[in-house]
Amino acid sequence: MHELSLAQSLLDIVEQELARHGATRAKVIRLDVGEFTAVVPESLSFCFEVITKDTPLEGVRLEMNPVPLTGRCRGCGKEFRIQDYNFACPRCAAMDIETIAGKELLIREIEAE
Repeated sequence: MHELSLAQSLLDIVEQELARHGATRAKVIRLDVGEFTAVVPESLSFCFEVITKDTPLEGVRLEMNPVPLTGRCRGCGKEFRIQDYNFACPRCAAMDIETIAGKELLIREIEAE
């Protein structure tokens, strides 16, 4: 379960950002979670809840925005949603596809006091 290590990294980053901005408490953490990251949102929430218990971040709400796996054909330029991990261009059937979204896992915003 890689969500536990992700939750720990998330905790470390949030603590650093709170200290950097002189905030004492986070209320909401908004994340963009790419479909290709294989992160299970419920597992990440659970792990974050467990590791923040009895800490200043206990009770912080994680809001996760799913980001669909999207590609761009290097041949014809068509942008499309990659479904069922079919990386063939729906316009020209080329397999030379650049992944342009869906691999990210990033903190979009930290709402803090």
